[in-house]
Amino acid sequence: MTPDEFRSLGHLFVDAVADARAGIERHPVRDAVAPGTVRARFAREAGEDPEPLAAFPSLVEAVTGDADTRWQHPGFHAFFPANASLTSLLGELLSGGAGAQGMLWSTSPACTEVEQAVTDQLARALGLDETFTHDGGGGGSIQDSASSAALVALTAALHRAAPDPATGWRARGVTGAERVYVTAETHSSLAKAVRVAGLGAGGLRSVACSPGTRAMDPAALAAMLADDVAAGLVPVLVCATVGTTSTGASDPVAEVVAAAAPHGAWVHVDAAWAGVAALCPEHRWVLGGVNPAPDAGGVDSFCTDAHKWLLTAFDASLLWVRDATALPAALSITPPYLRDAHSDSGAVVDFRDWQVPLGRRFRALKLWAVLHGQGLSGLRAHLRGHVALAAELAERVRAHDGLELACDPVLSLVCLRASAGDAATTALLERANGDGRVLLTGTEVAGHPVVRVAFGGVATGPEHLEILWDVLSA
Repeated sequence: MTPDEFRSLGHLFVDAVADARAGIERHPVRDAVAPGTVRARFAREAGEDPEPLAAFPSLVEAVTGDADTRWQHPGFHAFFPANASLTSLLGELLSGGAGAQGMLWSTSPACTEVEQAVTDQLARALGLDETFTHDGGGGGSIQDSASSAALVALTAALHRAAPDPATGWRARGVTGAERVYVTAETHSSLAKAVRVAGLGAGGLRSVACSPGTRAMDPAALAAMLADDVAAGLVPVLVCATVGTTSTGASDPVAEVVAAAAPHGAWVHVDAAWAGVAALCPEHRWVLGGVNPAPDAGGVDSFCTDAHKWLLTAFDASLLWVRDATALPAALSITPPYLRDAHSDSGAVVDFRDWQVPLGRRFRALKLWAVLHGQGLSGLRAHLRGHVALAAELAERVRAHDGLELACDPVLSLVCLRASAGDAATTALLERANGDGRVLLTGTEVAGHPVVRVAFGGVATGPEHLEILWDVLSA
C-alpha cells in the first residue's frame, strides 16, 4: 500500500468510525446473540487472494454489527466506562503510524520522553506529591491495565522485602512466607497477581472491614500484620482501594500506611476508576493519605486508569511510584542485545524495566492528544457532568416509593435496589437490561443483590438520565 492509497482508504475508514458513533443510539446497548454466531460467519480457511480493503468496513459491519456490546453507547452504565473518545483515537492513529517499539530509550527517545512528560503533568494536575514525578525521584508509566500495575508493584515489593542479590527474592524466588493483604472488596486482579507471582492461595490475606462499612479496618490490619510477623511470615504488600468496583467504597489510606510502615510492607493504592476524579479540586479527597505526610511515609505506588473515565481509549493505565529505582531493581534483565551506551549511563529511563513485557506501544500519544484536545478544563467538565448525573439519580431514587439506595452514591456510581426485596431487585436488573436502551450490572451488598449504575460514557448526558429513569421507574 502506498501512502496515497492509505490516504484514500483512511478517509473511508474514518467515515465508518464516525458513522458508527453518530448512529450508535439506533442500536441496543447489547445485542441478543447466541454463542458462536460470529464465528459461524467465517470460512474455515483464510482467503488465498487479496480482497479490496475499501469494502472491509462494510464487511465488518455485516459480520459483527448485530453481535456487539456497545461500550461507547451513552446508555452503557455497566461495569465502569471505557472512554474511547474520538480525540484519543486520533492520537492512537499517530501512534500506530509511527510503529515505535519503546522498550528502551534508544529504540524511541520520543516514546519514552513523551510518556515521562505527560505522566509528570498528570501527576501534578491530580495533586500527587512531586516525589511521584520523574523530576522528583519517582515517576509514572503507562501500563496496559491496573492488573498489570498491581503485578509489577508486587514484584517490586517482593524484591524490596528480600533484596540480597545472592540470597534474596531474585535469586531464590518466593519461600511461601510472603503475604499480601487485601479485603473482600479488593479487585480480583490482586488475587491474580498473587497467583502469577507464585505466592499461592495462602499468600493472600483478607483483612476485615470496619463494622458497618466496606472499607479496610486498620486495627484489624495492624493486628494481622503483627500476628504474621510473630509467626515468621513476611508482610510484602498491602493494597488499599479507592473506589471499589462493587460500590465505590474506599479504604482509609493514611491509616493503612501507618499500619504497614513498621513492617516495611509496600503500600499500593488501586484507584483504577476513582483516581482521575482528583483532577477536580472538590474531589481531591480520593488522594487522602496517598501523599507523604511531614516526617512520615506515604504510599509506594498509585494507579488510576485513563482508559476508564479520562477519555483515553483502552489501553492506558497510569502507575506512579515514589522510587524510580524500585521497578528496575526487581524487573531489569539485560542481555547483551539490550545494552547500549545510553542505558549503561543511567541517564535515561528504559520503560521495559517498568513492566512485565519487553515491548511497549507508544500509548502516551493518545493521552497527550486528550490533554491537548480537551485541556484540563474539558476533562474536569467531563468528570463533573457525570458526578452531577449520579447525584440527580440518587435524589430521584430517594423520592421513589419502589426504589431505595443500597449505599451512598460515590462520584458517578449509584447502587440501588427495589424496595420490595431481593427478587424484585433481580427482576429490575433483568427488565432494565432487556429494554435495550441501557445496560447495567449487578453486585451484592451484605449478601443482597444490588443494581449498579455507573455514569461515565463519552456521550452520556442529561437526556440519557431521562431514558435510564424511564426504564428504572417503569
